[in-house]
Amino acid sequence: MCGIVGVISRSPVNQLIYDALLLLQHRGQDAAGIVTMLGTKCFMHKARGMVRDVFRTRNMRALPGSVGLGQVRYPTAGNAYNEEEAQPFYVNAPFGIVLVHNGNLTNAHALKQELFDIDRRHINTESDTEVLINVLAHELELAARELPLSPEAIFKAVSAVHRRVKGSYAVISLIAGHGLLAFRDPYGIRPLVFGEGSSPEGREVMVASESVALEGTGHKLTRDVAPGEAIFIDLDGRIHARQCAERPQLHPCMFEYVYLARPDSVMDGVSVYQARLNMGETLAQRVISTMPPSEIDVVIPIPESSRPSAMQLAQKIGKPYREGFVKNRYVGRTFIMPGQGMRKRSVRQKLNAIASEFKGRNVLLVDDSIVRGTTSKEIVQMARDAGARKVYMASAAPPVRFPNVYGIDMPTKDELIAHNRSTEEIRQYIGADALIYQDVAAMKKVVAALNPKLDGFEASCFDGVYITGDISAQDFETIAAQRATQGDEEEGAQRSRLALQGATENP
Repeated sequence: MCGIVGVISRSPVNQLIYDALLLLQHRGQDAAGIVTMLGTKCFMHKARGMVRDVFRTRNMRALPGSVGLGQVRYPTAGNAYNEEEAQPFYVNAPFGIVLVHNGNLTNAHALKQELFDIDRRHINTESDTEVLINVLAHELELAARELPLSPEAIFKAVSAVHRRVKGSYAVISLIAGHGLLAFRDPYGIRPLVFGEGSSPEGREVMVASESVALEGTGHKLTRDVAPGEAIFIDLDGRIHARQCAERPQLHPCMFEYVYLARPDSVMDGVSVYQARLNMGETLAQRVISTMPPSEIDVVIPIPESSRPSAMQLAQKIGKPYREGFVKNRYVGRTFIMPGQGMRKRSVRQKLNAIASEFKGRNVLLVDDSIVRGTTSKEIVQMARDAGARKVYMASAAPPVRFPNVYGIDMPTKDELIAHNRSTEEIRQYIGADALIYQDVAAMKKVVAALNPKLDGFEASCFDGVYITGDISAQDFETIAAQRATQGDEEEGAQRSRLALQGATENP
């Protein structure tokens, strides 16, 4: 999961991209980067850290131009501590291409070897984004050889990328001197939207991961990029669109609605907020069928993503909804932090209990999901320490039993508390007096009801179905081995950085 944005305008875009990345900061806190283009020259700055820390005044001044893109990174492939693997990525031929990518390529290793042996392209990092930009560059070179670059040639190249690349990918790319290209994998797993706005100099077009990035910067949402579709925006702002996949299907990632996306976003015609309300309704039915509501005194959400579900659940079972935890907004989201030790240490820094809401009560805690279980265990204990008589836990998502290979940081079975464990075993581990999970089929039904045009969902972490059809046991072993050899922060800090000319160092 990452957040990406691209803009074509007639006025400087550095501040606009910065503002959009702030609105997408929840999608990645590991690193951030921006590239702008002035004429055919690229200017880049990227580094580890939050947007506000990576970009200072002197960095912004070094990013001129009315065309650009940016990314906030959340590492799922490669080294979490290596600034060299922060995005955007750049290749100088053909034309000069810069690219940002949200997702995860499941055949990156095979493609890397193919690029070296056949395409004669060298990959210098472990990032699948570098693989993707080189595949796109190679196909653009073939499609436009000895011809002017046209939208037709670009769409031909994207069609070839779809045939070669497997996995999830939402992509925004700049082609020097020509325009902005955006495309989405044939299953539409990761989100991508575009819209239009205006600057003092004229019309501008923005492409981004979530609609909130458009709305928060004064742009009007046009629509989602369809699965398999490519959109090319030339330097005059004209939009060219083409379906480039042979059999596209719309299967957005269910975890976007459960946790990843901001509640004020709309993805593939589905309000994230309404999806979470609907999940709360079905979770209430599960609670009622599991235990008498009379045994519950109060419903308390675990901030932030679970609030809509908890509110709806409380209303349906007729119990008061209370805010029992105060969140420290200056501590990063524990789910995104690399390293289990760091996640565990940050829980009590991140949340503090309001004792008066717990003391002497039977409390139903509602979380959006339970992934590793360590955070839930700490929170249950916090509720007991605050004086709760009994602590029940409800998850707005079903048990996370299977690895995810499409861009979410839960790839190894050993990290998943629900893998090969019963609900009772999980309850005992987290220390709750009762544990109620969402039902998989019910969750899919209530979210799908918000847009009948959906073909289904990518919900592999819940149901074990990998919709791209190319995932094997060996793939899981490869990903697990990669994570085990990621290295540590000190090692990553000592690695060299590759930067474009014109980029500046973070002070």
